[in-house]
Amino acid sequence: MTSKRKTPSIYVAVAIILFLVMMLFFTIKTFGVDSLAGGSQISLLITSFLCIFIGTIFYKKPWKEYEEAIKESVGSVASAVIILLIIGALGGAWMISGVVPTLIYYGLQIVHPSIFLFATCILCAIVSLVIGSSWTTIATVGVALIGIGQAHDYSAALVAGAIISGAYFGDKMSPLSDTTVVASSSSGTPLFDHIKYMTITTVPSLLITLIIFAVIGFLHVDEGGISPEELATKLDERFLISPWLLLVPLFTAVLIAKKLPPIITLFLSTIAAIIVAVIFQKEAVYEIAGSEDLFKGAMITLFGSTALESDHVLLADLISTGGMEGMLHTVWLVLCAMTFGACMKACGLVEVMTNYCRRLITKRASLVGTTVATGFFLNVTTADQYLSIILTSNLFKDVYDKNGYESRLLSRSLEDGATVTSPLIPWSTCGMTHSTILGVSTFAYFPYCFFCYLSPIVSIIVAAIGYKIFKRNNKGEFVPVRATE
Repeated sequence: MTSKRKTPSIYVAVAIILFLVMMLFFTIKTFGVDSLAGGSQISLLITSFLCIFIGTIFYKKPWKEYEEAIKESVGSVASAVIILLIIGALGGAWMISGVVPTLIYYGLQIVHPSIFLFATCILCAIVSLVIGSSWTTIATVGVALIGIGQAHDYSAALVAGAIISGAYFGDKMSPLSDTTVVASSSSGTPLFDHIKYMTITTVPSLLITLIIFAVIGFLHVDEGGISPEELATKLDERFLISPWLLLVPLFTAVLIAKKLPPIITLFLSTIAAIIVAVIFQKEAVYEIAGSEDLFKGAMITLFGSTALESDHVLLADLISTGGMEGMLHTVWLVLCAMTFGACMKACGLVEVMTNYCRRLITKRASLVGTTVATGFFLNVTTADQYLSIILTSNLFKDVYDKNGYESRLLSRSLEDGATVTSPLIPWSTCGMTHSTILGVSTFAYFPYCFFCYLSPIVSIIVAAIGYKIFKRNNKGEFVPVRATE
């Protein structure tokens, strides 16, 4: 006779989350910026074990279910892991080839310090909108903008906030974006109807964000610690700066326009950059190899850590790269985070918490608010925005339909809750990737990602007002809702 399985309570689920938060708190307090080098991974694995222990002992969940869930979860990010490694190689290739130094060199001369943050956010928004990828935008244009910002005496965390805010606006609104397609398709909403409807919450969020960055920029006082002119001169001395190097970003843009898979695009862009490095930056490649061996230098640039000598402190830090090796901590963290999410799901704790959230629904604003909160919560627990979007859609699709709301309200709420909050979670795939690429911890840039937490707030406010929200009447027709229900 088999014993009947019990269902975990909401208190157990909350206790697990609080335990993880406590573990991460002490880890970060102890290791600081080095917490992603192992401490956070161990915290996630310990919490995963606690989840398995509680589920197995108290709720009779067999190990096989956890094993299958972990296999499925880790397998789902296999392509993301490869992309992370290629991004590491691309970062090294774009830097040593002189592509990023060239972008910084010209950027220092074009963008005025007072409008730098404003321009950064807009530029990243445009690039991400065109290519449909926040990751690629941050890994290429974003890296250059970090250097320009530091030359203008802005903190790297503040610049990272402007980069990520702009990149996620473009990612969210682009028809080429994976998350945009997933949100629209999982909710049953036509893609361009979904994008058009998102403008109601997304555009105001971006405008407020731009105003904030404009105000910060005009109030910014350059302390004189770094001279942009001096940095530009040092770049020109250390690298061969030429407009011809900008053919690599142009080549990358063409590949993206051809809608090639991200892995192929990033790989070909990396190869193009390393060829340029071998042709135009031979001295730098020789220095990395420690001899006049171009092949060795090129290979180290792609897979290893690189550092070029410079008497300019900022430049020395700026042009050092990690290659694929530098992404290994992130890959490790991704695997541990996905393991934790799988254990939470297999134990039934994710379902318990989301069902509890659904009980809080009483009116239109609470429906949207609960959807947004669930998307954020699933980002915390599953560490993956795609899973968050799909799971939230599955949980609320029938709820929206039964309450007579259009599917596009659900699809917009999915993006406002799951897509834009993913870079705010330190152990999520997005948070880990951007932190590694930009060299800024998630906790450091979190306060400045204004767009990422304004979007959920604006989404709930619009829902409360009832602007452009339609509800099915007794005749089956969608009519505008009243401001109050």
